[in-house]
Amino acid sequence: MIRPIRTAVALAGAATLLAACGGESEGGGSEYELVAPGTLTACSDVPYPPFEVEDSEAPSGYSGFDIDLLQAIAENLELELVVQDTGFDALQSGTALAAGQCDIGASAITITPERQQNLDFTDPYYNSLQSLLVPADSDIESIDDLAGHTVGVQQGTTGQTYAEENAPEGTEFLALPSDGELWPALQAGQIDAILQDLPVNDQHQQDDDGYEIVEQYETDEQYGFALAKDLNPQLREAINAELAALRENGTYDEIYNSYFPENG
Repeated sequence: MIRPIRTAVALAGAATLLAACGGESEGGGSEYELVAPGTLTACSDVPYPPFEVEDSEAPSGYSGFDIDLLQAIAENLELELVVQDTGFDALQSGTALAAGQCDIGASAITITPERQQNLDFTDPYYNSLQSLLVPADSDIESIDDLAGHTVGVQQGTTGQTYAEENAPEGTEFLALPSDGELWPALQAGQIDAILQDLPVNDQHQQDDDGYEIVEQYETDEQYGFALAKDLNPQLREAINAELAALRENGTYDEIYNSYFPENG
């Protein structure tokens, strides 16, 4: 995984933003348009390990790479983080944010030109690949072997798009709302494979050696936190400043390595 390169100019700009509206804020977020005063309300499609999972011991009741990173940002902005479990389609389409359900979407959301028509994104915070997960005894060795098989995808995602554009004729697609439905469907034999983000499939592979990733796909995807289009530029600038500060002080790497040690 290639980490973004930070230039001195970019860091200097981020430091200026941080001083203006970042971690030392005295107003508890009063300078931002928030759903609830003093609270950063995040919408996230849970579960999607290792990015978001329920966790009764975490301050917000949720953890994962996205949530831990956003928790650090919220604390630096002197805001309480509240997480709402929300369907991914309502997030990636922008409807949940436009309706004022939450301030920010944190759900491994790939930045795409289509989504940018309805959403504002922060700076990227994660680079991802797509992958194909199958039972270890499957005769599927690549995407080219999917003809005559059913592949599960998460509806509204870049994984669904990639599968539909690259799988051979004769492939059946089953689009489900989230990994919370895809993974049990694969275990139950209702589908023959899952094509979705590599880290999520890798988590399943680690948890159960009866399944394996047979192929990875370079798609040049980057995740960003999503905000309602053109409604809260101050909050986006503050979060970008905090992301830069967390990278600079090593907190980003600590969180990253706790979930992706093999890539650290």
